[in-house]
Amino acid sequence: MQKKSALGALAALAQESRLDVFRLLVQVGPEGLAARKIADHLGITPPALSFHLKELTHACLVSPRQAGRSIIYTANLDTMGGLVEYLSEDCCKGIPCGPVGAALWTNSAATSASLMQAVNRPGEIMEDKIYNVLFLCTGNSSRSIMAEALLNTMGKGRFRGYSAGSHPTGAVNPIALEQIRGTGYAVTQMRSKSWDEFSQADAPHMDFVFTVCDNAAGEVCPIWPGHPISAHWGFEDPAAVTGTDEQKRAAFNKVYRQILTRMNLFTSLPLNMLEKNAIQAQVSGIGSTPV
Repeated sequence: MQKKSALGALAALAQESRLDVFRLLVQVGPEGLAARKIADHLGITPPALSFHLKELTHACLVSPRQAGRSIIYTANLDTMGGLVEYLSEDCCKGIPCGPVGAALWTNSAATSASLMQAVNRPGEIMEDKIYNVLFLCTGNSSRSIMAEALLNTMGKGRFRGYSAGSHPTGAVNPIALEQIRGTGYAVTQMRSKSWDEFSQADAPHMDFVFTVCDNAAGEVCPIWPGHPISAHWGFEDPAAVTGTDEQKRAAFNKVYRQILTRMNLFTSLPLNMLEKNAIQAQVSGIGSTPV
């Protein structure tokens, strides 16, 4: 195994849901499982699982095969064996060091199991950096506001969410606030504001800037200090829905859940293990993931 392949495999496994998927497929064996059964067993939403399976397949850790109308996924133990051999190459000058060392040289399945024990604690990986993320839309009253609140709730201290608009309405949509209250986030902090606030020299430097409406994506944005990574995560405008209050709330709830799905994918990325161009590809891919 080459270094690039080893890095790809380690990065793919350094995420809780993908590690769970791989461990489940190892346990099932060569028969494998259909995506629906994986999703049911692990409680992962289909869009999120599709994203994770694509990453595992790209890293050659999982192999898909067609079986009638279903696609069956199996763990690729040869890749895991190759990864362990790469990591343990020339260990103890090539002399097997006890039972574990002997297993490393003789049995790829055993080495895969040994490595699984070693990487089964992803939460122990330390990452001190806090990432600043700015969500943009035109009015900064609904979609970007919900995104800001969700990231601050789901980020577990790793992320600090902000939001702004190109032409802010000056008021946050009350139905958006209803959705946010369900997360326990303090809605008193939410306000509709201009994106000019974040282009000033004393503004927080952003690591990421995401547009969440097509109008904002088409506008000329200010120059952000620090040259953040940017991507477009488009969502329909729930505030444009007319009808009864129940219909309006249903529209907001739909968009809220769509934002939640993409935020789950984003906060699961092993950002400390990826190069900038790889992060750019990941966040752009999240924006094109069906929700």
